[in-house]
Amino acid sequence: MSNRPSPQEEAPGQGTGDVDVVGMWVTADGHIRQELRADGRYDEARGNRPSAYTGRYTVSGGHLDYVDDTGFTATGDIRDGVLFHEHLVLRKEQAA
Repeated sequence: MSNRPSPQEEAPGQGTGDVDVVGMWVTADGHIRQELRADGRYDEARGNRPSAYTGRYTVSGGHLDYVDDTGFTATGDIRDGVLFHEHLVLRKEQAA
């Protein structure tokens, strides 16, 4: 059993020592685009399906816990600027 707080107990966004995750994260082919917002919400588009998945996330260090609006849960980890979200590999888009 993990000692990590549940997503409902943690605050969204960045706390002390948390990685800056806010922004648009995309797969190399651009098919999956995951926007992590500062309010602790996420919106994931897949191909031509905008908002294919939406929900909330929390950050603890470089670890993310996701809870989809349907109740589905997932995790992710940021290592060396890359988001490993379940089977996906996403990189953060740089602002123009």
